[in-house]
Amino acid sequence: MASSNYNGSKGKMVTVLSIDGGGVRGIIPGVLLAFLESKLQELDGPNARIADYFDVIAGTSTGGLVSTILTAPGKDKRPMYQAKDITDFYLEHCPKIFPLKRCSCLDQFISLGGLISSNNFVETTINFLSDVFGPKYDGKYLKSLTSELLGDLTIKDTLTDVIIPSFDIKLLQPVIFSTDEARVNALKNARLADICISTSAAPTYLPAHSFTIKNGKESLSFDLVDGGVAANNPTMLAISHVLNEVLLNNPEFVDVKPIESKNMLVLSLGTGAPKHEEKYDAAKASKWGLISWIICNGNNPIIDIFSHASSDVVDFHVSAIFQSLHSENYYLRIQDDTLTGDATSVDNSSAENLQKLVEIGNELLKKPEARVNLTTGIHETIVGGATNETALTEFAKKLSDERKLRRQHHHQLN
Repeated sequence: MASSNYNGSKGKMVTVLSIDGGGVRGIIPGVLLAFLESKLQELDGPNARIADYFDVIAGTSTGGLVSTILTAPGKDKRPMYQAKDITDFYLEHCPKIFPLKRCSCLDQFISLGGLISSNNFVETTINFLSDVFGPKYDGKYLKSLTSELLGDLTIKDTLTDVIIPSFDIKLLQPVIFSTDEARVNALKNARLADICISTSAAPTYLPAHSFTIKNGKESLSFDLVDGGVAANNPTMLAISHVLNEVLLNNPEFVDVKPIESKNMLVLSLGTGAPKHEEKYDAAKASKWGLISWIICNGNNPIIDIFSHASSDVVDFHVSAIFQSLHSENYYLRIQDDTLTGDATSVDNSSAENLQKLVEIGNELLKKPEARVNLTTGIHETIVGGATNETALTEFAKKLSDERKLRRQHHHQLN
């Protein structure tokens, strides 16, 4: 991980990138990363890539997929994709991962006047029961796509340390895959394709994924669902990993002080939230039963609630730590909590909605930098702050300076 980037040289900071889960809304951080990488290329040349600048890149669900395609090595041992390719990747593949249906089976019942009067009684019943009792999508395209792109690459092959969470439903505990651990524990060195499928297996949307890793006579099996169940915002996982695996156990970082010394630089990218839309309220929820908590007006309340709660709690915690230590300028969280309508969906893959998400990402760049209010939970504009575009430009300069410092020290040693 970071040690491979440092190559024994000392820099001033450990650099961390974190990307939330959010399905098709992964386009939003994709736009932000494309801008960041373009600024790095202006500073350091056209071959600069995101993976060159971050010691740790953490991603959950769709964020895990983005993390993987930015760090998986191609034939030239460089990242398969540039950040600017993420948007086109989503525009091309999301409609096949989340194929649009003409109407829900419930709509079919209504339009056909109910089962009894339907001429397609058996077919309609099977489709309806499949939608209610099976995942919304079969996941076959995502499985074939990741296998085709990543082949037999494993997590220890990534070009920087990647951290991707999932959740084992058999053991009822989180499973965190990381490059660093995979290099010392062969039973955690999973195929990147399996990790991507697992961290994206959102309950009710995509099927759970199981696989077994073998190492000689030993083997370890996993029964996994979406990493958002454990950490939809993996920023704290990344920071904990740095503190435990790097600062405490890696002798190369003996001179790097803890977070209070401003030696950790963290960029956390959200996928948008509908805080201002007020989709649900207690008066309605008090009457919900099992089905209504799963589906209500075309939404999935229980999934929405735990994914946004997970992301926000982490943001509260990390922001509070950095603010209390007067290091807030070393933690940049960019999140748009004003999403409404179709843009809040994790699986609306219509061309119109996907393009809207691109526009939201571009508009977010122009919005003023914001920071979470630890009391209200709302992201509020920083007084005297710049735009997110300017903040990312400044962040790129810090990343570039850090990399140059490491290279300079490396040259001095040699």
